[in-house]
Amino acid sequence: MKTTHHIRVWLATPVPVGGGVLDYLAEGEMPARGQVVIAPLGSRQVAGVVLGLADRQDTFSQSKAKTGGKKMKLRPILRWADLPPLSDAFLDWLNRVAHWTMSHPGAVLRMALPVARGLLDIPPPMGWIAAGPPGDDISPKRNQVLEVSFGMPPMTATDMARLAGVSPSTIQGMAKAGLLLQSPMLPEKPVPPDPSRAGLALNPEQHAAAHALSEAIEGGGYAPFVLDGVTGSGKTEVYFDAIATVLRQDRQALILLPEIALSPATADRFTRRFGAKPVLWHSGLTEARRAEAFRQVVDGGPLVVVGARSALFLPFPDLGLIVVDEEHDSSYKQDEQIVYHARDMAVMRASCERFPVILASATPSLETEVNIDRGRYKRLTLSARIGEAVLPELKLVDMRKTPPDRQAWLAPPLVEAIDETLEAGQQVMLFLNRRGYAPVTLCRTCGERITCPNCATWLVDHRQSRDLRCHHCGYRTGQPESCPSCGTPDHLVACGPGVERLAEEVARRFPDAHQAVLSSDHVTTPAALTQFIRDVEAREIDIIIGTQMVAKGHHFPGLTLVGVVDADLGLAGGDLRAAEHTWQLLVQVAGRAGRSEQKGQALLQTHMPDTPVLKALMMRDRGMFLEAEKSARAEAGMPPYGRLAALVLTSPSEADLKESAAALGRTRPNYEGVSILGPAPAPLARLRGRHRMRFLIKADRQVDIQAVLREWLEARHISRSVRCQIDIDPYHFL
Repeated sequence: MKTTHHIRVWLATPVPVGGGVLDYLAEGEMPARGQVVIAPLGSRQVAGVVLGLADRQDTFSQSKAKTGGKKMKLRPILRWADLPPLSDAFLDWLNRVAHWTMSHPGAVLRMALPVARGLLDIPPPMGWIAAGPPGDDISPKRNQVLEVSFGMPPMTATDMARLAGVSPSTIQGMAKAGLLLQSPMLPEKPVPPDPSRAGLALNPEQHAAAHALSEAIEGGGYAPFVLDGVTGSGKTEVYFDAIATVLRQDRQALILLPEIALSPATADRFTRRFGAKPVLWHSGLTEARRAEAFRQVVDGGPLVVVGARSALFLPFPDLGLIVVDEEHDSSYKQDEQIVYHARDMAVMRASCERFPVILASATPSLETEVNIDRGRYKRLTLSARIGEAVLPELKLVDMRKTPPDRQAWLAPPLVEAIDETLEAGQQVMLFLNRRGYAPVTLCRTCGERITCPNCATWLVDHRQSRDLRCHHCGYRTGQPESCPSCGTPDHLVACGPGVERLAEEVARRFPDAHQAVLSSDHVTTPAALTQFIRDVEAREIDIIIGTQMVAKGHHFPGLTLVGVVDADLGLAGGDLRAAEHTWQLLVQVAGRAGRSEQKGQALLQTHMPDTPVLKALMMRDRGMFLEAEKSARAEAGMPPYGRLAALVLTSPSEADLKESAAALGRTRPNYEGVSILGPAPAPLARLRGRHRMRFLIKADRQVDIQAVLREWLEARHISRSVRCQIDIDPYHFL
């Protein structure tokens, strides 16, 4: 007789009862704690994790929940997933993430078990194999196919036709005749990275940093490091050396990148260093490829994952190191669904699972700097570029004194520098952090600015695709011939520059130069970015025109001039980190110049040369800038010296939204050291068809701001149409 166990399961989906923890029956052997199972939930099948035996006196099932508390028969687990149990430390971290972000625990667990079909086994893709060897009674073309396929692993029909030099119809005919048989195309066993391969020779500073990291890894335990190195100082080689130490222990490592666009270059460098490709993880992968990568991770053994922020939630069985590259980058903050900062959650995971974490940057965030000041993190410094390279010369171009021509955006000093650089056979990068052709389309008759029907924002002119786009919701429309407000034809004008408009000016001024635009509209896949980088390295592109995609991590040996078209752009708006982000972005983009033997220079066009950011930048005095920022934040009680949270309410009904916001405002709690501002319309008052209002909660550093929010929201009475999103320590004030 089979033994039946009453087990408690944490489901990987938001469930409105029991915190997503429900009870089930398991027949046979008692599943281990952390075992991944597939359980029924209504008509669905969902993944979950076994927490242990259920208390039979307190059994809570979905059936009981649906029947007003009456005791009902528990439903059985459908099957166990073919995965090793998740560790207690990993589950503890997931619970801490849910607590910190005030998210549903089941939604957080779903991030760790993202490949639902993979847990239920995605069937492998099917290919074709030869049913037999070539023969005399078969046509020459069919014999060619059998010659290239007999005894070989399964291949696609396209590959088989290409190798044999025949048409796809020949393959189809052979399949119908039974000369080819279908067979599953199993993935090749990945080649493990080789930690014994020699990397580049390290200079004394690099060697000291690598030694400190290796000692911490070998010693075991939690150890947070900040790898603080100027642009081009070889930070990647240092953390590769640390990864080699992890691999020698047969453990796993994770390299987090702020954007998937950086993954091809990092993967290429990793392959050259370790003789094997890393496992990639990002949203651009197919479902089958994600399932394959997930399986490689959970199977354990020495491997390295290179991925975007979601890779942090993979259930590594033996993770020994996390590297957060470009740790200062605001792209690590996720603003939708579960709102979290991947850098901070990476540090939390390293602390829970007891291993080192490396935060690498040429411009560490103020939060990281303050954690160094408080003794929580240890700084490892790389103060100089590797080899013969030196930091670029920085110059300001005062647009008040040397303005560009009318309807032009490049000032005379920058035009002259571009001419000289091209004449010397070197490459130029022009940086403007605006996609498209122009940010605004204006009617010269009535002043109408064409806006998105779904969002409170202007549509951006994209000339390459001949449309107007919303960069928030993705809405597109054709370029109108007449004003949608007053009907006047041919009076719409593009205002301001984007990278496409800048490219138009570059083509006019430098007709003999080969130029290319690097933005998410023009280079849309990792493969396209890889080809773009190869073209730059092969000197097939003379002038790169780009958005912030050009500022991160790229190494172009022939690039000696960087021109920042609008250095003041990031200082606008009410973002408390505006000055810090501008500093970081300008240092990073200027750092693309002169990374090889030839000296580089960076020219920054500005209308405000006396701002503290630009003054500190010209003096190369990071300390002066950081001290001013620390002082301003501390005086205002803002992060990292105080605590901040945003509560954003959204609804398709503006009336419901205002009523609910007012009701919530009337129930705000009173705590010492806590102030609640609002409700007020969010800066982006409508987004994707939903109206938006916002509260800001400001608190002293010692206040448990999550506890304040939980108490406040437990008693809330708001309309069903209103959604509530909590953002602890907001980065993007939209």
